[in-house]
Amino acid sequence: MVMNERTSAPNPRKITILGSTGSIGCNTLDLIQRSPEDYEIEALTANKNVELLAAQARETNARLAVIADESLYPALKEALSGTAIEAGAGASAVIEAAARPADWVMAAIVGAAGLEPTLTAVRRGVAVALANKECLVCAGDLMLLEIAASGATLLPVDSEHNAIFQVFEFDQRPAIEKIILTASGGPFWKTSLAKMAKATPAEAIAHPNWDMGAKISVDSATMMNKGLELIEAHYLFAMEEERIDVLVHVQSIVHSLVAYIDGSVLAQLGSPDMRTPIAYALGWPNRIPAPSPRLDLASVGTLSFEQPDAERFPAIELARQSLRDGGAAPTVLNAANEVAVAAFLQQKIGFLDIARTVETTLGNLSGISADSLEDVLSVDNEARAKAAEEVSRCSIAAV
Repeated sequence: MVMNERTSAPNPRKITILGSTGSIGCNTLDLIQRSPEDYEIEALTANKNVELLAAQARETNARLAVIADESLYPALKEALSGTAIEAGAGASAVIEAAARPADWVMAAIVGAAGLEPTLTAVRRGVAVALANKECLVCAGDLMLLEIAASGATLLPVDSEHNAIFQVFEFDQRPAIEKIILTASGGPFWKTSLAKMAKATPAEAIAHPNWDMGAKISVDSATMMNKGLELIEAHYLFAMEEERIDVLVHVQSIVHSLVAYIDGSVLAQLGSPDMRTPIAYALGWPNRIPAPSPRLDLASVGTLSFEQPDAERFPAIELARQSLRDGGAAPTVLNAANEVAVAAFLQQKIGFLDIARTVETTLGNLSGISADSLEDVLSVDNEARAKAAEEVSRCSIAAV
């Protein structure tokens, strides 16, 4: 695991939240505002939600608020008028926010857009709570090198990786046989391929257990989220692809498991509430209270587990293949998926075209390496262009 030894956290703790207006950012602020004396907000960033960003900055007395969309800078300045809060705008300002002197940084910008800001925070050698799985998917080797050089602590926030983190005996690594990621199955777990082909964006984002943004909800519906999480787990826990299993667990109570050579299988359980893993990362190296609903196993009654259906959900195998192919293949996978999901949400392609677009793009861009941030960004751009071409072909075929 990419982490350092437990050390005492400063009090009050200086916090930066990259992506404060999304679900992860809002849940993080919910926890912080329950014990405001323990935290100081250094910087908050958002993509376009300038009204909520300004409200958060005012409420927490943040030192800096940054909106990624430069056209919204005047609106942000106006919303913060009369305060001492600094305002910034644009991609470079988001990166500058990540460089501010915070002790703990929540990396919650969705997609590849979060890569540069997260790397900037890592290079400062601080605790980085990682809710952006794409950072490790796109640039896992580079991220690990930067963490080793800076001495940063990477704390997983995804419920699955956070669960593994809590039961992974790091001093007993040779005794670990495998890790097991659980998946809810999303809204289409029992849906036929014929019906999935006609699925609408509204149906795809209607997750049965979790309240997430549109892109992540679609990833859950295709099960690409589990493929991305598999790649992330490979880097976080230094586990080979073949030692990472996936099980569908529709109740979303067991968040992941670690299997040991003596037959023991350790699991972390809890109600499906992201404030639990966020609280674990925010309180590190200690535990802090969280208002998550307490788990009542008697009322849950039954916990079920099934193997993923590879025919209806090919995304997991695509992710495994990208890991086996190595090089920049995971970068291509992620970029193509982001383009395809955006096209689906805009109703340009069908639901099943998402995985097809990713598979075709991977086939068109095989054998590419990416050894630097510039390489990663170049491959990401090329993959997006190829995926966009495939989206256009899918759109024409659907007419």
